[in-house]
Amino acid sequence: MAQGGPGRGELPRRRIGVLVAVATLALAADAVTKVVAVATLSGRDPVRLLGGLLTLRLTRNSGAAFSIGTGMTWIFTLIAAGVAVYIVMKARELRSLPWAVTLGLILGGALGNLADRILRAPAPLHGHVVDWIELPNWPVFNLADSSIVCGGVLAVWLAFRGLNLDGTRTTDEDAPDADGSAAPSGSPESPGGIVDGSDGDPDGRAAGAERDSATDRASSGEDRR
Repeated sequence: MAQGGPGRGELPRRRIGVLVAVATLALAADAVTKVVAVATLSGRDPVRLLGGLLTLRLTRNSGAAFSIGTGMTWIFTLIAAGVAVYIVMKARELRSLPWAVTLGLILGGALGNLADRILRAPAPLHGHVVDWIELPNWPVFNLADSSIVCGGVLAVWLAFRGLNLDGTRTTDEDAPDADGSAAPSGSPESPGGIVDGSDGDPDGRAAGAERDSATDRASSGEDRR
């Protein structure tokens, strides 16, 4: 017996598994690197690497990603929690592997910074996020910020490609005409439309021609008699 594809509920479970795995990896990488950064960079001058292209500088950020909106910690805490809840709810619709990776990156990054806001000083929901990566002419950030940005870029790219969460694609052919309605299949406007049934059946035309010829021969024989 030939084996079929994944069962009806198996594919969504696989995609949710991918989302959870990516989110867990992103969260773990962010948490571990923050612990190492606090342990090794506290109370010391920034460490410049690669000729100044990369600088390790420990800072505490009360704002959003890349030190945006400092002083509004509790608002960004609620936003991060809302993003996480939204992704968990949308996960039930997942059939697309690229979207599973994308949402996993965003979820892992959001949870990484949310953990700092809940667990770190000065107070729960007001905790300052640990940032430690600095590039030239760029705010200091962390791996959670990078994960969120990469996930956001992927989300825009997938939406531009017309790929939906459920794995289907939105194409220009699905768009309605100028009057708001699509041409029905088989109509003259349709590429596969047939206006005259005989034009779409060469065999039917040949059979009709043979019948006409036989009728003409029969009529000629009657006239000679």
